[in-house]
Amino acid sequence: MISRRAALHSIAGALLAGCGKSERPLIVGMELDYPPFETRDMAGKPAGISVELATALAGKLGRELRIENLPFAGLIPALKTGKIDLIVSSMTITDERRQSIDFSEPYWQTGVGFVTYEGSGLRTAADLAKPGVKVVVKSGTTGHFYARDRKLDFSIVDRLAIATLEVAQRKSAAFLYDQLTLVRTAEEQPGLVPVLDPLQTEPWGIGIAKGRDDLRAQVNAFIAEARERGDFARWAEQYLAKELAAARKWGGTIIH
Repeated sequence: MISRRAALHSIAGALLAGCGKSERPLIVGMELDYPPFETRDMAGKPAGISVELATALAGKLGRELRIENLPFAGLIPALKTGKIDLIVSSMTITDERRQSIDFSEPYWQTGVGFVTYEGSGLRTAADLAKPGVKVVVKSGTTGHFYARDRKLDFSIVDRLAIATLEVAQRKSAAFLYDQLTLVRTAEEQPGLVPVLDPLQTEPWGIGIAKGRDDLRAQVNAFIAEARERGDFARWAEQYLAKELAAARKWGGTIIH
């Protein structure tokens, strides 16, 4: 039989060994197709504001960061099945999404607008609802939900480049998306015009699986500290200067 003293030493050794182990990596899901928030640098490594945010958060939690690049529509299923710990992917907090997952406190705000081609005559939300006006949306985005809920005539694609091409080739009259992307699209694609007056404003949050109240409290504490330090303002200045200047050129402003 094992003596009581030996058993106690065995338990103590196990506890010490456990304390020496680092916690498993913080696995963050994002779609690396949305610069300057989620993208890749010249070396192919994840880069952007969301990557800065996830890196700082993992550091605060004392965990190694691992980023999983997933299609946007697959992020919530991945979170619900435990494939990832958090979603940090410019995801708008909506009542519909809250039925499936929880969110942190908002850390960013943006607006949904649209890009159209020169001469389309589209300038307002009412214009999008006119008979014969067909718009395109990216699957699973708030632009998609906006078109669906307002019963617009719309088609769904799964890639940003395809949506832009739809409008450039005049197969669709407008592409509904966030203001930042619309400005960038108009700058890169001659003949397209962004309409920046927001159809709606929307807060972004970090997605957290239901029941993870402990993790949500840690994330919220980090967001408050990051805001107090001025991290979000610094990241905006670092990554968004070009887009903010372009928006002014187009006669609008970007919410952030």
